[in-house]
Amino acid sequence: MSISAFIIKHEIAIRLGFFFGILVVMALWELAAPRRGLTVSKVFRWINNLGVVILNSFLLRLIFPTATVGVAVFVQGNRCGLFNHFRLPYWIAVVISVVATDFFIYLQHVMFHAIPVFWRIHRMHHADLDFDVTTGIRFHPIEIILSLLIKFAVIVMLGPPVAAVIMFEVILNATSMFNHSNVRMPLMIDRVLRWFIVTPDMHRVHHSVEDYETNTNFGFNLPWWDCLLGTYCDQPRMGHKDMTIGLRDFRDTKRCLMLHGMLAIPFVGKITDYTINRRTWGKGQ
Repeated sequence: MSISAFIIKHEIAIRLGFFFGILVVMALWELAAPRRGLTVSKVFRWINNLGVVILNSFLLRLIFPTATVGVAVFVQGNRCGLFNHFRLPYWIAVVISVVATDFFIYLQHVMFHAIPVFWRIHRMHHADLDFDVTTGIRFHPIEIILSLLIKFAVIVMLGPPVAAVIMFEVILNATSMFNHSNVRMPLMIDRVLRWFIVTPDMHRVHHSVEDYETNTNFGFNLPWWDCLLGTYCDQPRMGHKDMTIGLRDFRDTKRCLMLHGMLAIPFVGKITDYTINRRTWGKGQ
């Protein structure tokens, strides 16, 4: 059996294995070498953040039982998309597909900060009062569904190999948990890793309470898009230990951290200066 056939056959086991494996590894690393002190109960946050994950998993399985893999299989069977019309070596097509999809996810993330109605939904992710591995999997169900629909469109457009779609989903989930983790690593290692992957210190800037920092470092996996398109910020102005995580308008523990409060965030409050098209550039620049 080829590697690609093995990946396709054991998709669910591979994705669950990487999910729980990365979650456990990063959680242990956070306990052994935390980057910052936490401001609220870790157990309380974890119960509610993981509750969102369970809810999202149930809804996606109910609404889209085959999700991205099913769309990829359909696209391959009907020879849709660019890669079904241009002959490339299989593994080159896989690599290009993963990198191209990552770029579209970067653009999606920028869009969720730039368009007020999408920012309403995305606020739930940023309203976490602390920053650790569970922040990387804390997304509103509406955002998860919209993101999945965008991935469907990308798959139809590109026509990527099915194995590439599975690999991207695994990589995206794993790197999201990694770069949201509250872990300390030597600064020299962080500096080297930033050439190839978004690090926790790099992405933590994106979760700053300051809007001019929130609207930087949009990458989840590859750091290149931020560097190339001018959205990269090296370090938070207040430093990683003194910076404030979250949003100015969402500081209440019940609203920000309890499951029912998190789910209500898109439907409460006003759109403030966090959206890109409304931000003020003077401060901190």
